[in-house]
Amino acid sequence: MNTVAIIGTVGVPACYGGFETLVENLLDEKDSSQEITVYCSSKSYQDKPVKYKNANLHYIPLHANGGQSIPYDIWSLCHAAIKKTNNILLLGVSGAICLPFIKLFSKAKIVTNIDGLEWKRDKWHPLIQKFLKFSEKLAVKYSDTIIADNQAIADYVTQEYDVKSEVIAYGGDHAVNSSLNLSDDNYALALCRIEPENNVELILEAFSRTNKKLKFIGNWDNSDFGQRMKAKYQSYENIDIIAPVYDLDSLFELRQKCSFYVHGHSAGGTNPSLVEMMHFNKTILAFDCNYNRASTEESAHYFSNIEELVTNINQEAEIDNGNNMLEIAQRRYTWKIVKQQYFNLLN
Repeated sequence: MNTVAIIGTVGVPACYGGFETLVENLLDEKDSSQEITVYCSSKSYQDKPVKYKNANLHYIPLHANGGQSIPYDIWSLCHAAIKKTNNILLLGVSGAICLPFIKLFSKAKIVTNIDGLEWKRDKWHPLIQKFLKFSEKLAVKYSDTIIADNQAIADYVTQEYDVKSEVIAYGGDHAVNSSLNLSDDNYALALCRIEPENNVELILEAFSRTNKKLKFIGNWDNSDFGQRMKAKYQSYENIDIIAPVYDLDSLFELRQKCSFYVHGHSAGGTNPSLVEMMHFNKTILAFDCNYNRASTEESAHYFSNIEELVTNINQEAEIDNGNNMLEIAQRRYTWKIVKQQYFNLLN
């Protein structure tokens, strides 16, 4: 039987982010001829089932994120290699530092999704950036196949390493969990982790200069930056600062009733929250960067500063790209398509 190890996530059931949601959906229609093992963090699950959606779960007694992410991935890779797994799907490059060693005694095919060029993110200390860049280099050199979730990242890999990568994004159709009954309750919607690179302050400041209502969902209390933004802007009558919403039904209602969606991400390749929103036939205003332009095929409306976003907000009646966003989403960002692309590489 063909065996596959999935490494680099917190685990399943999904409780964290984009990679976890990816794994959750890959397991939904896995090939019955494949035996899949998902490596999970025992620190994140009170209950520790050994099976989930017919996949095996193996627990590592470390945190999957933060300072323990590197030994967590290395431990997982070594265990999968010792088990003589046929295929390893590595999500992220934190543990890629050990791939030269793994290749010495394992014949496993290694497929690595290099994520969103983590080393470029301003939130990391320069030494961590250098380590992540080195890990990325090793991942590209020692993996059999590289996956990029965005054409802009694929172009970077070709230019930087002269290596061709497979472009596979994320599905977003799981966000539409019942029939759409679209309405416009006269508010804009934003949703992200509250970090400077997601242009949180730019978005808040722009809306503070308009009368348009904004519902902004995020983890405001998890950082000094988020707390400062919340304290500064929650007094504006047209700005609702909303805590994280994890329930898909609640998110579904918020998404289908908004006037338009504001996407401020400036890093990280294809963002899952963007492709999810593209399935709702709503106008999208996106920060102007190569990742967002690639994800939306240059068909959204873009802003690069406060003034441009204010102009877009004030001209919302003249802006409509929802049909284009939906067409792109149905053509590129469904889990049926994404799963087939992944499993074609893991055979």
